Amino acid sequence: KKLAAEAGVSTVPGHMGLIEDTDEAVKVSQEIGYPVMIKASAGGGGKGIRIAYDDAEVREGFPAVKAEAKNAFGDDRIFIEKFILSPRHVEIQIMGDKHGNAIHLFERECSIQRRNQKVIEEAPSPLLDAETRAKMGAQAVALAKAVDYDSAGTVEFVASGVDKSFYFLEMNTRLQVEHPVTEMITGVDLVEQMLRVAYGEKLAIAQEDLTIKGWAVESRVYAEDPYRNFLPSIGRLKRYHPPKEGEIVGAPGVVRVDSGVREGDEISMFYDPMISKLVTHGATRDEAIDTQLAAMDRYLIEGIQDNMPFVSTVLDQPRFRSGNITTAYIKDEFPDGFAGVAPSAEQTEILVAASAYVHGINSHRASLISGRLSPAEPPREEWVVILDSDHHAVNLKFKEGQADVSIDGKDYVLKTDWVPGQHLLQGTLNDAPFAVKFSDRTEGYIFKHRGVTVRALVCTPRSAELHAKLPEKEAADMSKLIVSPMPGLVVSMDVAVGDEVKSGAAVCVVEAMKMQNIIRAEADGVVKAVNVKAGDSVAADEIMVEFE
Repeated sequence: KKLAAEAGVSTVPGHMGLIEDTDEAVKVSQEIGYPVMIKASAGGGGKGIRIAYDDAEVREGFPAVKAEAKNAFGDDRIFIEKFILSPRHVEIQIMGDKHGNAIHLFERECSIQRRNQKVIEEAPSPLLDAETRAKMGAQAVALAKAVDYDSAGTVEFVASGVDKSFYFLEMNTRLQVEHPVTEMITGVDLVEQMLRVAYGEKLAIAQEDLTIKGWAVESRVYAEDPYRNFLPSIGRLKRYHPPKEGEIVGAPGVVRVDSGVREGDEISMFYDPMISKLVTHGATRDEAIDTQLAAMDRYLIEGIQDNMPFVSTVLDQPRFRSGNITTAYIKDEFPDGFAGVAPSAEQTEILVAASAYVHGINSHRASLISGRLSPAEPPREEWVVILDSDHHAVNLKFKEGQADVSIDGKDYVLKTDWVPGQHLLQGTLNDAPFAVKFSDRTEGYIFKHRGVTVRALVCTPRSAELHAKLPEKEAADMSKLIVSPMPGLVVSMDVAVGDEVKSGAAVCVVEAMKMQNIIRAEADGVVKAVNVKAGDSVAADEIMVEFE
């Protein structure tokens, strides 16, 4: 940051020296003025960052950031700076060589973040105009030259969505996770350029050679459960089928998948939760987003939970489509967390038709088992599909390669090459392309389409009548128990037997996938038993604390 200021780069007001302890952190924060960002000097990847709005949050956040920094980077040096309200995260890709040359390859916007970890990235930024882009790029190049930087790097800025002013955040002296979006809009292979520069070659690309071609969007596919406050999801990839790269049916752009896993691999608690990067490119921002959604529809993961239902919901939101985004987007749009979304009328049609088709095929196939005492009956046509609690009357007639489906009196034609054993159904419904994912359950199926997850029961009309009479199962009372939401390591236990605990108070800290998760009490109570201590490994749903 000191070097950036000396190079003429705009910097955020903050404390430039190292901070030794929590008391000093509070004093520094008061001098800067709240809110402040507490950040690891060697940080990156969303680790070692907290936003504090008062003294109490500094006292809670400073030791947590220091511990995360030590564990993740082996460096617990911390600095504090002013946090810009309603900020946007915009970064410039640079490339330098060993001969004093440096260029920028335009910007990426990474404002969609959760816990300061990027979730969706895009290039170019919907915020910048040509003048601001040129100024930001020039500052990034000036910083690179000031430190004689060679190779690929990223200069990160926080930009105001109001007046497009921008301030230096940090420089990442490496290839960023989100580099594919830059490659897609420039046509430059950044890894190739890094190797050439490392070999001592001069940059063969001049600034004037570069232009922006179209728009690219990248989503990080994480092993985390968006329905449980994005807690890490650990386990084996029972099924892993990413969408094919290149053009896909029903999408205007092209798809790229950068992944480091295969079907059968284990997602463990010891590493970052990112499974892959899903990248799409189109002529316009809307085309890139539409292609991203179509690709996500065709991305099948089973065995663990993933964040695609949440990401696809964000991509589908009118506010995101408008480009009016900030780093507080997720907090603003999902203040109570993510609980999924209700299916639209179009999604309901797709889900009903798909579940009826799958069940109809499976039922007919089961009836053809050999050794029957009586001949198989023709495929049943009358069904009732129950999506969660909504009943839909369905008439299903199979033809070669398709089915005529009537849903609540409205007629459709479903065409697909789906066969039993597959858990991704792709096809067309009245000639409109679609893809849905599903898994089998003891009774019925779980179907997923973007942010919608529903239980689908396909019944005879009489069975549907009986299902409607069944009482709802009551949920177990867990208010007097604190259970570990995921496998992990207990970093600290902050309560003891006999303590009075208020709702929302921190009970313990559990670390998984290099992130520390503060576990809080859900109700007031007195601690009856503490079953684990700092340093213990815990399993998912293990009871850690009991209340009277």
